[in-house]
Order: sequence, then structure tokens, then C-alpha cells
Amino acid sequence: MQIPPNYTIKPEALSGKIILVTGAGDGIGKAAAKTFAACGATVVLCGRTMAKLESVYDEIEAAGYPQPAIYPINFESAVEKDYDDMCNALEDTFGHLDGLLFNAADLGERTPIANYSVSAWLRCMQVNVNSPFMMTQALLPLLERAENASILFTSSSVAFKGRAFWGAYSVSKAAAENFMQTLHDELEGATRIRANSINPGATRTAMRAAAYPAEDPETVKPAEDLMPAYVYLLSDDSIGVSGQSFHYS
Repeated sequence: MQIPPNYTIKPEALSGKIILVTGAGDGIGKAAAKTFAACGATVVLCGRTMAKLESVYDEIEAAGYPQPAIYPINFESAVEKDYDDMCNALEDTFGHLDGLLFNAADLGERTPIANYSVSAWLRCMQVNVNSPFMMTQALLPLLERAENASILFTSSSVAFKGRAFWGAYSVSKAAAENFMQTLHDELEGATRIRANSINPGATRTAMRAAAYPAEDPETVKPAEDLMPAYVYLLSDDSIGVSGQSFHYS
């Protein structure tokens, strides 16, 4: 699917909303966090590298947007209790959650399955699949308290068709797409929570550079170009839209 044609970001599109962004220290997550804050949201910056999160925090604060929060967590090693603790901390501070953007991801190895290391496979699955499952399960009560909540996944082209040498990343993104669809099917009608995904296509990020080291980054779009879709799917403009995969070329 595509977002409505000519959709533009409204300055107060996310005013008053509490939105958690994983992988908020860099790339698409950073662009999303700053854009959401510019649209009036209080953003919870979530990731493992404190220096990067603090840099994004400072940029948001300097711009005069709503004061964000930082919640450092290592998705590779976090366990169920860590996500329960996250829920308790967010409940104590905010009382509810309006949006959840799963953007953090592990690229894994770019190698044939025959050579793929088990440790790299398990790490990729932990970050890209198990972590979103545990976080969603823990935070659903806070999302249910919101008037209209949105869960959004950053997907990938390899989620829809496996590709040689993409191994665990491809498999994990396919699993995340299925997880989104399962959430939609379970939540529709029973809650006011919607779930969707965005396949951003080629985007100028550190992960893209790692996957395509010979590529000129100037030939691919910056993360900021994606932000109308992210704002649309986390704002009330997309109420009634759920279980859909949105694609950029």
C-alpha cells in the first residue's frame, strides 16, 4: 500500500502523544524521533548506545520540542524482566503509550546459509524478532489505555521475497511482517490498537552502507524523505488502517 497521495506532515499531527522509538540513536529511528517531536510528541528514545541517544535528546531539546525521555536497553541481551521493568517505568512516568515504532535491527551476516554462524543467526533473531515480541507483550496494557494507539514496524524488501546471502535478516523481517499481521488480527475489534509496517526501500543509513559498501550514499534517499509515511501511520490520520504493509521504492 501507499500513504494517501500528497499527504503532508501537519505541525501538530502528534501533539500530546507518547511514542517510543527503538533504534532512535541513528538512521531512520533518529529521523523519526526528531520528526515526531517536531509534530508535538513526547518521544521515548530507546536503544543501546547512550551517547547517540543523548545526542538526539539534545537536538530535540535545543529545537524547543517536547522534552523527550531516554530508555537505554540492549535488545540482544534483554530478557522478559527487562521489558516488564520498561513497562513499569513508562507507566509511572506517562501512564499510557500512544505509539510504538520498532526500528532497531541487526543486519546479521551477508553470507550463504552454508557458512552462516549460529551465533550471528541467533543474535539477529533476538534483536529483530524476539525483542519486539517481548516488548509488545509487556507494553500492550499501556497501548490499550491510549485513545488510539499504533504499533509500527520498519520492514524490508527481503521480508517479502527471500534473497541469497541475506540469511537471518531476511528471515527475521519476514517473521516481523507475520507478527504485525497476527497482532492486527488479534487486536482488531477488541482494542483501539492498530498495527502496520513500512518497507522503506533503499535509504541512506549506516546499515545500508554496511550491506552495500561500494554504493554511493548520495544515490539513495535520506531517511527524512520517509517521514510523511511514519507520521501518517502513528497519527490519528491513519485511524482505521491496520494490518497493512506500506512500500517505498
